Amino acid sequence: MKKALIFSLLFICLSARAYKERNLLQKAADPARLESILVTDQKWVRYPGYTDRSNWDLLMGANKNYCIEQGEKYLEYNWKVVKATDYLEYARNGNRSNMEGIYNGNLNAISALFIAEMAEGKGRFMDQIVNGVFHTCEMTTWATPAHLASQRVRGSFPKLDDHVIELVSGDVGATFSWIYYFLNKEFDRINPLVSERLRYEIETRILTPYLNETRFWWMATDVSAEKGFVNNWNAWCNANVLQCFLLVEKDKDRLLKGVYKTMVSVDKFLNYNHDDGACEEGPSYWGHAAGKMYDYLQVLYDATDGRISIFSDPMVKNMGEYISRSHIGNGWVVNFADASAKGDLDCRLIYRYGNMVKSAEMEQFASCLKKEYPKKISVSRDMYRVLADLSCDREIEKFSPVHIATPFTWYPDTEFCYMSEGNFFFAGKGGCNDESHNHNDTGTFSLYADNEPVLIDVGVGTYTKKTFSGERYTIWTMQSDYHNVPRINGFPQSYGKQYKAAEAKADRNKKTFSLDISKSYPAQAGINKWVRSYKLSRNCLLVEDDFDIANVQTANRLNFMTWGNVDISQPGVASITIKDKAYRLLYDKNAFEPELETIKLDDTRLSGVWGDEITRISLIAKKTSNRGKYKIFIKS
Repeated sequence: MKKALIFSLLFICLSARAYKERNLLQKAADPARLESILVTDQKWVRYPGYTDRSNWDLLMGANKNYCIEQGEKYLEYNWKVVKATDYLEYARNGNRSNMEGIYNGNLNAISALFIAEMAEGKGRFMDQIVNGVFHTCEMTTWATPAHLASQRVRGSFPKLDDHVIELVSGDVGATFSWIYYFLNKEFDRINPLVSERLRYEIETRILTPYLNETRFWWMATDVSAEKGFVNNWNAWCNANVLQCFLLVEKDKDRLLKGVYKTMVSVDKFLNYNHDDGACEEGPSYWGHAAGKMYDYLQVLYDATDGRISIFSDPMVKNMGEYISRSHIGNGWVVNFADASAKGDLDCRLIYRYGNMVKSAEMEQFASCLKKEYPKKISVSRDMYRVLADLSCDREIEKFSPVHIATPFTWYPDTEFCYMSEGNFFFAGKGGCNDESHNHNDTGTFSLYADNEPVLIDVGVGTYTKKTFSGERYTIWTMQSDYHNVPRINGFPQSYGKQYKAAEAKADRNKKTFSLDISKSYPAQAGINKWVRSYKLSRNCLLVEDDFDIANVQTANRLNFMTWGNVDISQPGVASITIKDKAYRLLYDKNAFEPELETIKLDDTRLSGVWGDEITRISLIAKKTSNRGKYKIFIKS
């Protein structure tokens, strides 16, 4: 039982989402129709060839000098060796950052050198590109140690000729496929063995394993309404694999087989998502989930000359607009689970997605992001997005830079509720404690005022081996005690799909959200009912708990997380100060005793968002009662 739990958590926690047999892509084209509409011989690629300098100048526009400058940083780059001990470190102490830092440094160098060469076209970067490609091709695996459990021998040390397709190896395969497509003739002028080697590695590490294997969990081969789960890995990996087939595979039968297999697999991801389009993994993962699904759909659209398109499907549009609805302002986003409250949103990706689903909301939001948070194009190991970003960079500015906060958004399937009134913005969630990147947080909420967080969802620290293991819920950030939910009769919430909200409902007119969270706790807690209700009025949030508990042994605790300075010296008031603005958490001084816990943040993934410390406010009931109601007000 324990081994099964560890394996299920190894990649990313199981999800209990409803599976709906849509099969949108397979309905759009069966294998016979795909054969008749698929554009072969790479004629679907809309970018100019390497030697077409005038059109590359047009494509690059104002980004040309910047792209060249990025490549120039690596003209004297010393390629870093990933040592055996870098893989072993993950097994020994759980650290994955050291190996990934070295590896990503090399991959980002290759991408920067390649884009610089495409921008300049003089051959100045060519030798270093060859060095980087050759260096990477010499590696035993393109996968990272944290993702090597799909090897037949499992573990985190690479086995020769047991090629694993995962997030990073897929990114490498796709990027190298673009490099091969654009530069194979130039490589031949240096030495024909360079192109030959590059093509061989893409075929051996990506194409052949994909055609022959079903063991990679993200393929979702056996997923159905009765079993299994699918998350962002599916869309991400399949988008990479599709690029590899379309750019490198010359055998038409293998090409058709590979492309159609990706369609069947991505249908599993589409089937697994809710009609409401919310991303249960949060905005930080939107670019990897819905965003990667968009990448996949766009490549498939281009490769079939638009004949396979599901961009008009309402769910696909909803999945896109989730990201604009989840943006608070000032760089903050609604975050649950492993997502961060700081949004690093890709305005160019949002624009392209919005353009294809005909969402003015997304197009204007993208224009707003570009104006308010101007960023250069990211030259990374995701070459498809680098090229796509260059192609749309100027178009975004044609749209009005507007982001209007929607007063009320209810995701009835995912059970997310967003609502705003006055200067307050509320976000609450139901769901269950077995969602992708899960935290035990059913019924939690976040509160924002003047586009700044007040009561927060902390997020997650730097990923280690422990994060995706049977020890996941020993980490404090995963526990319900460090979310804005109660500890009831001495018990926190439990992990598992059976620990879920009931009767979640929201009212647009009354600005309310309520749910029964009693089933999110273990049976030993003896909870017959615990209805948590939220009511938002102008600059005031009412949090109400209506409960019925059998065999009460321990006083209840209501927990509230904040990054502000807290003063509880005045009975009945917890004063929270954030950036010189004061907010009051009001409670019945006769019913509760307040307690503060200061939590030092020594993990840069957390401190980079919240600073050096955060505070947990706990209101401890003075009486143990079987039934009752609590009312808490948060006011500005």
